[in-house]
Amino acid sequence: MTFQPQIVELNPESLVQEFFQRSQGNWRSQRRYYTLKDGEAQEVVSIITVRLLEQGSEELIQLARLHEMPDETILTCGVFTSWESNYVGPSPKQTTGSTVFGVLGTALYRDRGFSTTKPIIAKFSMRDPKTMCLRTEYSGNVFEEEVKLIGTQYRTRQTIISRAGEEQMIGQYLEKRIG
Repeated sequence: MTFQPQIVELNPESLVQEFFQRSQGNWRSQRRYYTLKDGEAQEVVSIITVRLLEQGSEELIQLARLHEMPDETILTCGVFTSWESNYVGPSPKQTTGSTVFGVLGTALYRDRGFSTTKPIIAKFSMRDPKTMCLRTEYSGNVFEEEVKLIGTQYRTRQTIISRAGEEQMIGQYLEKRIG
């Protein structure tokens, strides 16, 4: 008797939906941004809340409208993310905000970017079911990010921000599930 392995190919949309499901909840994020030119480091502590959005949810319909999509229910899944952040040392400040992410194929639609309030589109890939890689370009900047789930209680993130082909800043994050 010969063993025939069964190969199951998961599409990016099902992988990212599973990733978003695993990311739901509240997180304490500790991160540091390194400005490469001058060596300055900025520490930030945030409380982040991630909520899964199913296809057809009001938030995804609004996001599809914002991106002027002909079918308002085309986004297959997404997340609503909110944050409260405290910037420590050299430029202390507090910020709060939220953003909506919606998935279609390998595109991640957002209502805003990291450094813009305008709607943007990122490309994503799933290195494995626990690792999402993003690439976003706008205003002459390129943002490359990797988000990795570590077990059920931790996530790591790394962001590299480039302009004109030169790396400007690196952000490194450790996030722990809370509550």
